[in-house]
Amino acid sequence: MKTRLRRLLVGGTLVGVTALTTGYIYSSRLEHQIHKSRQAHVISADFRTSPLPTRDQQIQALQHTHEYDVLVIGGGATGCGVALDSVSRGLKTALVEKFDFSSGTSSRSTKLVHGGVRYLQKAIMGLDYEQYKLVREALHERANLLEIAPHLSYALPIMLPVYKLWQVPYYWAGIKMYDFVAGRQNLRSSYFLSKSRALEQFPMLKKNELVGAIVYYDGGHNDARMNIAIGLTAARMGSTIVNHMEVTDLIKMKNEAGEEEVRGAVLLDRISGKEYSVLAKCVVNATGPYTDRLRKMADPGVKEICLPSSGVHIVLPEYYSPSSMGLLDPSTSDGRVIFFLPWQNLTIAGTTDNACELTDYPTPREKDIQFILKEIKDYLSKDIMVRRGDVLAAWSGIRPLVRDPNASDTQSVARNHIIDISSNKMVTIAGGKWTTYRSMAKDTIDAAIKVCRLEPRNESLTDGLLLEGAHGWTENSFIRLVQDFGLEIEVAKHLSSTYGDKAVEVARMATLTGMRWPVVGKRLSEDFPYIEAEVTYAVRHEYAQSVIDVIARRTRLAFLNVQATEEALPRIAEILGRELGWTKAKREEEMALGRRFLNREMGYNCRTSLMKVPINFTDAEAEKYKRRFRILDSQGKGFITPNDLRRFLATAGEDIDEDALRSMLQEVDANKNGKLEEGEFLQLMSAIKTGAISNVRLETALTRWEQKRHIPTDRSGGGV
Repeated sequence: MKTRLRRLLVGGTLVGVTALTTGYIYSSRLEHQIHKSRQAHVISADFRTSPLPTRDQQIQALQHTHEYDVLVIGGGATGCGVALDSVSRGLKTALVEKFDFSSGTSSRSTKLVHGGVRYLQKAIMGLDYEQYKLVREALHERANLLEIAPHLSYALPIMLPVYKLWQVPYYWAGIKMYDFVAGRQNLRSSYFLSKSRALEQFPMLKKNELVGAIVYYDGGHNDARMNIAIGLTAARMGSTIVNHMEVTDLIKMKNEAGEEEVRGAVLLDRISGKEYSVLAKCVVNATGPYTDRLRKMADPGVKEICLPSSGVHIVLPEYYSPSSMGLLDPSTSDGRVIFFLPWQNLTIAGTTDNACELTDYPTPREKDIQFILKEIKDYLSKDIMVRRGDVLAAWSGIRPLVRDPNASDTQSVARNHIIDISSNKMVTIAGGKWTTYRSMAKDTIDAAIKVCRLEPRNESLTDGLLLEGAHGWTENSFIRLVQDFGLEIEVAKHLSSTYGDKAVEVARMATLTGMRWPVVGKRLSEDFPYIEAEVTYAVRHEYAQSVIDVIARRTRLAFLNVQATEEALPRIAEILGRELGWTKAKREEEMALGRRFLNREMGYNCRTSLMKVPINFTDAEAEKYKRRFRILDSQGKGFITPNDLRRFLATAGEDIDEDALRSMLQEVDANKNGKLEEGEFLQLMSAIKTGAISNVRLETALTRWEQKRHIPTDRSGGGV
């Protein structure tokens, strides 16, 4: 303990001196930054109403442009940030993405916009100036991101519970140093809470041995929507951006000195199947985890610089956390950090950190889901039963960490970014983190200008440049949507916080509900505020081309509840099909791809495997569940069909429509063959008994029927 406090004191003093020096330099540049920020605001306002080209028009631009200044490969946060920085300098810019904007790591983050409190700890304890610079840069970028996209980002208080008295001064000093380093850009001051106050603000917290808590502030955001806003802003400013456009080869040419240079790319449109060739003075590799794959396309003999690392997150019901307070577990059982945060009216928990193989389809492992559940269970009150069945969605994202040959584990690898220039002048941006995407993009274009001798019209204008939807938005903007269009308050708030000032355009597309209230805005799922008009808007104004584009990035439904998403797939496919001219076969194919995405990448496969647990009943329990099955299978066929379920529900006095009935059966049909066999049924009951799954509608209906008949039964609870 003394050693830790001594290191904190010495390191804190050094960091404090450095911060004061940096603060002085920062102050001298403040006037220049304010001027640039005002200029950026004016420019972004000028482009606010610029028409957004369609995807077909963007492809035509790729075809007919003789040569771009910059071709960016990769449509994640960094790639879109590079395109925006480039076009803000007056450079002719194009961006292509193999899948969809934010389809990879950028949509699978912890949803934080943060300076990196744990990186500051490393800076102090290890006297590491590079880590300190990373934190200071990130704190500036945090403040900037909350300013340029206030509808998508917000200040979030995060509680650090303290269970040992000596940790109070230790953590308090560290968090206060975090405030100090942020300086004028600190969101709000951190503070200490007594045990009673901590439990008032986070009543789910474990009471035993709790000393108190420290609350500090970081930022939160809707990561995929933020990524899309960056890309759309670049498009409005004149950048050509195209998703579902794969790079199949790089174009290499000899310069006047006879040296080989990367000067473009051969592209494959994964929607139409057509090929294109695009030339550029500079090609930027911003492909995240795929960095080395493209570097080897440029130079097969190049040494790898990226270390893929998998991070798993899970989503739990809203009652697991307060609506406006997060939680940080600074030291898990294996030394990692777990965040427990409110997000989109639910609770997100994560992340793990494991070296992994590169794949297009990262899959959450049951082992990692169980690890997260175990860790949060240790911090929550015993009144809360942490159930595997409460997991509504789970996903894995692959972080593109910069390889450190001396590191033995991925936690010790810094998230600093590097810029690599190949022998044939391809510029690669690798590493970094979500929060610092803008500064990474600026450094990348600075390097591109120097290496490829580009001629920009002006400096970078992205510091303070308002993103799509931010102009004129206020926290009260949703009220106009309610008053002018007759939207539900929950839906209006969602549209306002997702689309900003563009929410009015979405509302105009909303169809009549046929009810007195709400007047417009048919929901895609009754439990979530997403409406059908968002699907239409996604195609017409946000380049959505597939069911997965809509369920994962334009809306976040797949990340919130996979069962609700599966139920919404037919309607989403129907609207997309109408907008994109799909045949019936294409709609069916898209729904199948959507289900595969939910199964493989959103954790639905884990739920199916949990339903196939070993059956472990007493004789009395086995007889009870077999009797339940016979009640449903009144004809003794050995399986339950929709007709059997319809007959039972009518007998039980339950009135549900056909869509809900089929959804109820689909929820428990692990084999996906349209019927529920006796073995499946018994495994289902066993999974419910153990808490592996919960809130199953068929089980609820059976329990209600038995209670009406005064048959005693145990109440248990869907999840992933």
